[in-house]
Amino acid sequence: MIRRLTFLTLPPLALAACSLEPAYERPSPAVPSAFPVVPGGDQPPLPASGARPVGYREIFRDPRLIAVIDRAIANNQNLQVSLANVREARGQLRVARAEFLPQIDATAGASIARNRGAAQGLGANGGSVSEQYNASIGLSAFEIDLFGRIRSQSNAALAEYLGTVAGVRAARLTLVAETATAYYTLASDRSLLAIAEETVKSAERTVALTRARLTGGIIARTDLRQAETVLRQAEADRADLTALVQQDRNALQLLVGAPVTDAELPAAIESAEPLIADVPANLDSRVLLARPDVVQAEYTLRAANARIGAARAAFFPTISLTGLVGFASNALTSLFTGNTLIWNAGADVNAPIFQGGALTGNLESVRARRDAATATYRQTIQTAFREVADALARRAVIADQFRAQQGLYEAAADTLRLSEARYREGIDPFLNTLDAQRTLYSARRALASARLVRATNLVELYRSLGGGELVPDAVEGPPENPRAGEALKTNR
Repeated sequence: MIRRLTFLTLPPLALAACSLEPAYERPSPAVPSAFPVVPGGDQPPLPASGARPVGYREIFRDPRLIAVIDRAIANNQNLQVSLANVREARGQLRVARAEFLPQIDATAGASIARNRGAAQGLGANGGSVSEQYNASIGLSAFEIDLFGRIRSQSNAALAEYLGTVAGVRAARLTLVAETATAYYTLASDRSLLAIAEETVKSAERTVALTRARLTGGIIARTDLRQAETVLRQAEADRADLTALVQQDRNALQLLVGAPVTDAELPAAIESAEPLIADVPANLDSRVLLARPDVVQAEYTLRAANARIGAARAAFFPTISLTGLVGFASNALTSLFTGNTLIWNAGADVNAPIFQGGALTGNLESVRARRDAATATYRQTIQTAFREVADALARRAVIADQFRAQQGLYEAAADTLRLSEARYREGIDPFLNTLDAQRTLYSARRALASARLVRATNLVELYRSLGGGELVPDAVEGPPENPRAGEALKTNR
């Protein structure tokens, strides 16, 4: 029986050979070969070839931020949806690959019937009993993949699966960047809130002193009112920033998917921003080919290209085989004797003759989807290139901007000290001191905002360059190994 079953199943596997898929060629990226360099920009040199992937644990060196990102990766619901999509695509891949092998089923049955026949004197009960037993194993409607239709469908399912794996990497990279940005935004608003509170306390002392001088008849009432304007503005900012800090915390908790403890929150942007490592920037633009969303777009293109082969194969005949090997007997005790062996084999040929243009329309449709996937792939690369170029343009001048803001703060602080001294000596009017207070308040806020810009610029550069794929060795693009999904187990 085993020999006969082998005889039935091996020939179909040997016949499957031809494929009508178009040869896949990666579209040329419609972007320059190198990222633009801003004259005078401060950009570190290209890292040595073979450098390790740069993960978020190496870029973000704040232990509190690392703990928040880890929790976000574990709990974020959008990422859970992406992981579920991977499992679904893996299941569809197994379904597609199952068509390469025949479906073998085993069956067994028994039939017992009693026929009445008292007139023929067949016993006291006037009847007879007939029995029929059978056991068989076989395959049905197994298609020989002569023109590669099944193989093309399997290739498309594989590309879709690997695309969902890249989609998880893209979703995780976006999640890491959004979490870091929310973290630094919260840190910046906490710094601005602290500045507003300090300004309120300082303005309260100034108002109290000015009121005392007004009571003593030393100054005019206008000085008191001018001093109160600074106080009221700082109080309004404090109230607004108190709400912003809570909103920032709510946004961070939404990304994390769970409450965030006070111990995990940043104290201020001044302490959080220096804990970001630099991101290599002078890279060949081909590094974008390994960016997760670009890899996902290319696998979508590969799947569309494979479906063209399946659509072409539909124009040709299909051959299906059916085979059965088993035993049948009127007695259970003699079911598996040599004389009870039965077998049969058959083949069906199905050739399309007239489909009303459906096959041609289907081929035209899948070709159009391939063209759309090609355009989407190129557009994804162009978008990635622009994001990197924009981040580099900001990065090239961020150091100069920060130095200017730092100098402005120092000059404003010194001006306030001099103005207060001259006002106490009666040299300058109080309006000069008021202007100096406002300038210092604005300069402190601008300096905190500049720290946030510098932090978020590094986060954006890390994200736009592809996160963990930020290595020169990765420029050749997506892996061909279906086990690429194992990369999900690592946190880069």
